[in-house]
Amino acid sequence: MRVGILGGGQLGRMLALAGVPLGVRCWVLDPSPEAPARAVATHICADYHDRSALEQLAQAVDVITYEFENVPVESAQALAQRVLVYPPPRALEIAQDRLSEKTFFQSLGIPTPRFVRVDTFEDLGNAVEQLGLPALLKTRRGGYDGKGQYLIRSLDDIERAWNTLGGVPLIVEEYIRFERELSILSVRARTGEIRCYPLVENSHREGILRRSLAPAPHLSSMLQERAERYARAILEALQYVGVLALELFEHQGELLANEMAPRVHNSGHWTIEGAVTSQFENHLRAILGWPLGPTEARGQCAMFNIIGEIPAIEALLQIPGARVHLYGKSPRPGRKLGHVTLCEPSEELLLPKLARAQALLGLDKRDEGK
Repeated sequence: MRVGILGGGQLGRMLALAGVPLGVRCWVLDPSPEAPARAVATHICADYHDRSALEQLAQAVDVITYEFENVPVESAQALAQRVLVYPPPRALEIAQDRLSEKTFFQSLGIPTPRFVRVDTFEDLGNAVEQLGLPALLKTRRGGYDGKGQYLIRSLDDIERAWNTLGGVPLIVEEYIRFERELSILSVRARTGEIRCYPLVENSHREGILRRSLAPAPHLSSMLQERAERYARAILEALQYVGVLALELFEHQGELLANEMAPRVHNSGHWTIEGAVTSQFENHLRAILGWPLGPTEARGQCAMFNIIGEIPAIEALLQIPGARVHLYGKSPRPGRKLGHVTLCEPSEELLLPKLARAQALLGLDKRDEGK
């Protein structure tokens, strides 16, 4: 089977790697000549709007997917006229606009932080008055890893926030003092079969994911069931096919939806070693019309992103059981260069290795729970 991927970053690379044992060959379309997936897939180096490149991709493969949510919707829609495209372009369209996304969640009965649309400076002042302070001003489109956001702490910040982000469609969101950030990955097959992975606890710094713990510590069946219910509602409403990530805030015993990613996701990298079937293999199974694999965790897992610079790999590999994945990217501040996974049968066995990995990666207790 032949799979086309819009985007040739690290997620495309790991999708292509997951396809190798299954006899799946991948083609990636990416404008960068240094796309990480080029090492393991056929690389079409072209812009996402390039009609001739899109036609070349459509002719080469049986099905097309994407590895990031800022793929031009019109390109996905055009490809869908020629070849199967999963997840459906409608999911891409919703996820690209924070206002559409949160409105969609609420239409399904999925709770979110309160939010207000902002088009003018006057709208911003009215929104802050309605929601209170602090509040988060966000661009409706294009933000990721903490970009396109401004935390308004006081009335004095309103004009600065507008000067920083104004001029594009915006949304103001209620600032939630959550207990922790969680995410759930789910996958839906062409047949409608759905499987969900355990909830994951995520820690961020400067808007970038630093660490995921899976399953999330102190995970109750009630919390897992609620997250699965929300994920299933989204999958079924969109007649979705493939892996979906839903990011959530745990707040006073409730789950509030923050955003969704219609693709494989950074917080699911632990599944390569830590789940019976990785998110990447299950995504391929789903879009190819194959049966889904089990999603249970093999034990307690931790995943750390390698950000900005690559540490001494030999030191990481001295931690028994550590698995290092590098993406073939050149170092620069804030860039995801790879990740490290640790898996053990129990939390007691995992904790000492967790501390060693955190020290080697320059993380400390200040990062925990953020």
